[in-house]
Amino acid sequence: MSEPDSPGESQRGAPRFFVGCEDDESEGLEDYDSCSMRTDMELYEDDEDPPERQIVVGICSMMKKSKSKPMTQILERLCRFEYITVVIFPEDVILNEPVDKWPLCDCLVSFHSKGFPLDKAVSYAELRNPLLINDLNTQYYIQDRREVYRILQQEGIDLPRYAVLNRDPDKPDECNLVEGEDHVEVNGEVFPKPFVEKPVCAEDHNVYIYYPTSAGGGSQRLFRKIGSRSSVYSPESNVRKTGSYIYEEFMPTDGTDVKVYTVGPDYAHAEARKSPALDGKVERDSEGKEIRYPVMLTAMEKLVARKVCLAFKQTVCGFDLLRANGHSYVCDVNGFSFVKNSMKYYDDCAKILGNIVMRELAPQFHIPWSIPTEAEDIPIVPTTSGTMMELRCVIAIIRHGDRTPKQKMKMEVRNPMFFELFDKYGGYKTGKLKLKKPKQLYGHFSGINRKVQITYLPHGQPKTSSEEEVSYVSQISLDCLANKCWSLVRAGYQFLLT
Repeated sequence: MSEPDSPGESQRGAPRFFVGCEDDESEGLEDYDSCSMRTDMELYEDDEDPPERQIVVGICSMMKKSKSKPMTQILERLCRFEYITVVIFPEDVILNEPVDKWPLCDCLVSFHSKGFPLDKAVSYAELRNPLLINDLNTQYYIQDRREVYRILQQEGIDLPRYAVLNRDPDKPDECNLVEGEDHVEVNGEVFPKPFVEKPVCAEDHNVYIYYPTSAGGGSQRLFRKIGSRSSVYSPESNVRKTGSYIYEEFMPTDGTDVKVYTVGPDYAHAEARKSPALDGKVERDSEGKEIRYPVMLTAMEKLVARKVCLAFKQTVCGFDLLRANGHSYVCDVNGFSFVKNSMKYYDDCAKILGNIVMRELAPQFHIPWSIPTEAEDIPIVPTTSGTMMELRCVIAIIRHGDRTPKQKMKMEVRNPMFFELFDKYGGYKTGKLKLKKPKQLYGHFSGINRKVQITYLPHGQPKTSSEEEVSYVSQISLDCLANKCWSLVRAGYQFLLT
């Protein structure tokens, strides 16, 4: 991220944010070394003058999430904005204190994860009415795959063909399952193997893929990564008989899943990873991190990212794409998700979030601010030889370079007439002669785009091999430039001579 040069970003050195926790609760926050770790009571006690009005951004999530490396990187950049202060809600306060005892904030970044009391976060938002980066009520829907698919379908977003099997005693009409050797029929919808079986609870990652007998049968059982494994093969071919599931057709991809991360409706970062449905082995680099590759989204996929972000009201949102049969299908929406190990993403995310906060809240607090207009951010990366500019892309404009087709005739001649012609136009000076002017040519051969080339070899024709070009004692090259005639044939071009 370039150095701040506008009223929106801090000119006072180190960024500032604090957590409302006791000394023993701040253990493990070493990642925030560049920031001032102070409580709200301590924040300005050393200031001689009253502080300027600050916009307080509250981070309300489980401490494992708020202390993660991506969150750390983004918060460090976010609090470089001059008028933004970040407050991290302590996990103990979130879990054990009533919401009226939670820290105050003007903007709330809050998201559900395992163990997080979403109900309390909703109550806090209703009590304090802060600006919400990610809508809280919609996060209930994200926890239910049935609701996720309903919203996707409602928004006209492509997703795999699916059917829901609800094993609910109160809804017996939604629990009609007929299982065959190589298919299942769910509420009248037939799914031939291979097909996918997903628990309706989004927190349950035990997704099964069932194979046909022609492929050996059995099933691939996916789960949340454990060490270097993300799935295992099982000889079991029968579907599960307890619980509610979504059944969907299997999409034949190229062995990769595409993970998309939005920051607002106009920004999307995409990465590809090895699909866990292949062999279940997680590909990791030398540092033990899962290997991912940057992906360029198509215009249609960017539109899908915008639709997902707006439909679920999640500014920061991750979802999964399957590229199959020339189309892209959304197969999962994860809600609040950050990219790992991308400094460019951290810069972009912090800038976008900071601009959103300032644009929405600065006017009502009478804070002088406008969206920064910065010079081009030149990409500089560290290398073993010092810092160097990073090559982001190569753009090439390529022109078809074949010459116009020719009718060419080569011959060896010994007739004295050609030697006289060679001598007449001074060919012995260089040993070669090129005749192009009409008065130099003769008979019907004269005209436009005609030429004669004569090469004199006084020692006669040399011995040749299969790898050498034949040389002539006296060689004439009669080049007749044909009329240009281009014909488009299927995918390529052919030259037709008339």
